[in-house]
Amino acid sequence: MPKRPSSRSPHRDRRPFPTVVRVTLILLIAGFIWPPRLHADNAPPVGGVSDYAATSNAEKAQALVKTAINLTDSEQALKLLWQATDIDPQLEDPYVYLGLYYNSRSDFENVIKVYQKLIKYEPKQSSAYLNIGEAYMSFDPPRTDQALTYYQKALDLDPSSSFAALRMGEIYAAQGNREMAVRYLKLAGSDAKNPDVAAEANHYLSQMGAS
Repeated sequence: MPKRPSSRSPHRDRRPFPTVVRVTLILLIAGFIWPPRLHADNAPPVGGVSDYAATSNAEKAQALVKTAINLTDSEQALKLLWQATDIDPQLEDPYVYLGLYYNSRSDFENVIKVYQKLIKYEPKQSSAYLNIGEAYMSFDPPRTDQALTYYQKALDLDPSSSFAALRMGEIYAAQGNREMAVRYLKLAGSDAKNPDVAAEANHYLSQMGAS
């Protein structure tokens, strides 16, 4: 059985990928391969979803997630995970597994749909906005204008998010807006708690002659 996805932002304390790399940081959750070990008959295991009539919505959703991640049938697993988001829209686990699955198949449209649903119910979840931004940056070519909107929202919600500031600085630099690029790269470069992010931001600044 895979590790339970973290309920905190998967971006924190991770070295960001360069903008050109078509992969999002949510893939960095260590040891996760989806779908993992599976049931031989592709059916929900007894006790997984069959006897939860008297349980809370959170418990029902968690039971569906537990069942889904032990299936070989991807379509059935996805169905259960989406069902879990309907039963308890604020439970983060199914969104993370859905995001991982769609991202592993470069299905960035669905990655966006996953996290847009999460922010509908958890509008202050800054990591969800970061994941949407990363999905937009993973298209070829990157959809920078749309990504910028979500990185800005993430930074508004969490002014300490040096990763959001780094991405915004990179986008503004690519757009030729030196003033805004320097502003956000310097913000990212001053984050002593995330030295990898700070190092990348300062590298950009050095290349721009603005360090």
